[in-house]
Amino acid sequence: MEVQTCSRCRKFFNYIGGERICPACKEEVEKEFQKVKEYIRDNRGASVLEVARECEVSEKQIREWVREERLELSSRDGEFVCEKCGASITSGRFCDKCKNEMVDSLNSAIKKEAPKPEAPKKLRDGNKMRFLK
Repeated sequence: MEVQTCSRCRKFFNYIGGERICPACKEEVEKEFQKVKEYIRDNRGASVLEVARECEVSEKQIREWVREERLELSSRDGEFVCEKCGASITSGRFCDKCKNEMVDSLNSAIKKEAPKPEAPKKLRDGNKMRFLK
């Protein structure tokens, strides 16, 4: 455990892992998330800019929650795109097609046979110990 400075409030806290913010700020971020989630539920089709303005949360934070797949916004062409192929998406970093391709690729890599280890080379006299006279 190490002491860190919270990136939001600049107070010191014992850092365990994850985002470098103190427990009080984590709680505040979670309250903001719930507020945004409720707004999106009540206002389907709202843009990131509209949600940010109405909920008083940064666009960057909302985009982060979408990339983490914590939020899903209605499809708006070009607002969120797949990082691999550029297709329009509503949540996450990749479209379903690219996700499936990556999963298939990883599965096929795992299924490939591991190379067999080479047999140890035999010594001329076997494994016998020799002594010099």
